[in-house]
Formats: sequence, structure tokens, C-alpha cells
Amino acid sequence: MTGTLVLAGTPIGDVADAPPRLAAELAAAEVIAAEDTRRLRRLTQALGVHTTGRVVSYFEGNESARTPELVEALAGGARVLLVTDAGMPSVSDPGYRLVAAAVERDIKVTAVPGPSAVLTALAVSGLPVDRFCFEGFLPRKAGERLGRLREVAGERRTLVYFEAPHRLDDTLAAMAEVLGADRRAAVCRELTKTYEEVRRGPLEELAAWAAEGVRGEITIVVEGAPERGPEELTPAELVRRVRVREEAGERRKEAIAAVAAETGLPKRDVFDAVVAAKNATQPTSS
Repeated sequence: MTGTLVLAGTPIGDVADAPPRLAAELAAAEVIAAEDTRRLRRLTQALGVHTTGRVVSYFEGNESARTPELVEALAGGARVLLVTDAGMPSVSDPGYRLVAAAVERDIKVTAVPGPSAVLTALAVSGLPVDRFCFEGFLPRKAGERLGRLREVAGERRTLVYFEAPHRLDDTLAAMAEVLGADRRAAVCRELTKTYEEVRRGPLEELAAWAAEGVRGEITIVVEGAPERGPEELTPAELVRRVRVREEAGERRKEAIAAVAAETGLPKRDVFDAVVAAKNATQPTSS
């Protein structure tokens, strides 16, 4: 009999938000893999839980090396509990490699649902929540960050990002540049904690505010792109969309197919626009 991998959501701020099952799983686990063992100790003390299982660290730096060890424990029948510093394991936190390895070995994986910064920020943002996509952390390098934002410039769904406080102003400025200065957004800081703050407004205004310095855990929620009317899908706009995808690493053929799919136009129309733009830039021989 193989064991069970339990992914446990932990409070993102207020420890009182811990789900009741979390305490029971912490007490019953034979192995507890924690992103930060010191934070785990503080959490168990706050919950009044006495753990008897073996505690090991499991963070970005040792995730690859420690995963095989935990999989072997699971294969041997152990109940392994995975907790990160806050929120749900695997969501921009360690966990994906272990889950994938467990699934490959046909080991049961379950979860203790818990608080989520993504869903909490969405709920309080005041922006549409019927459709959204989570983009995690943007790249640290400016060029890569702009490239990633260009990929979602036309995304209609609400966008959710995590960001470090010292990069917030640069990120918001890049968003204003690529997505539009007037695009609505919400910066959610220290959610469920004592100094919780939700700052709402246009991206340009939020970037100016963040330039003064911001502290704490940050989640950014950005309004999706407005619907474009048919009159805006000019050949130049089609070429621009193809170019954005090419700059992000897609081959031209793939970029043309993707733009055709997102606009509902025949691939031939997009292809013709790209060829016409290319011919227009080539010098003519006299």
C-alpha cells in the first residue's frame, strides 16, 4: 500500500483562517515537508498542535533534490504533508515537482483547502471575476517583463499577479506602458493582516503611488482588455499582434494561426496582412 501526499493550505495572514483539518493533518502526518521549518513551528504553536512526524525542509533551493526522497517515503506507505509559508502549495510555491512525481508513481494526492491570495484579491478588487487567469510572478529583467506583458495585452480575462514590494513600481509602470495607462487595477497589500490595504485605480496612478515605496506581500489584479470592434482589426493591428507573438518567441506560422484564432479571421487574411507589411518595408529597385 502506498501512502498519501496531502497539500495543505496555510493562512496568508490571520492564523485564525486556518482550516480545521489543517491541525488534524499536522498531528497525523508521518512526514511534514515545510518551505520554512521555523514558520511551521510558529504555526503549530499558534494552533496548539503537537507534531510527531519527521519534519524536513522543502523549498526552491532543494526541491529537485528532496523530491525523490519524499516520493520514496510515499511509496513506502507514509502520509506526507506539504505546507508552504502561506497559501496553497504548488501555486507559485514549491510543490509542483512533488505532485507530478507522485502522480507518475500512481500515488494518491489530496488537499486541505485553505486561504488563497489569488482568490482573496480577486474577491476584493472590484474587478470582474467571472473569468480570470493567474500569471504568477513576472520576470525580474525589464525586457523579459515587457515581453511577457505584451503576450497578454489583448487578454480579455482579469489578470492576477504576485509581486515583490521592491519591484512593484517598475511592474506597475511596465503594465501602464503595455496594457494602457487607464487600465483599471487593484494592488492588494498584506491581505488579512493587520495593515491590509487595497489600492484601486488606473495603472498609471497606481504606479505613481508605488514609486513612493510600498511594503508587504503584494497581489495585483488587472482588468482584462476591452473588447475590440471589427473596425479596429486593421491590417496594421493584425501585423502588430503577430509581431508581439514573434517577439515572445513564437514562430511566424504559429503566431499567424494564433492571431487568426483570437480574432476569428481566416488565417489567409492575417498572412496577407503580414506579407503586405513586409513588402511595404522592402526597398524597391530602380
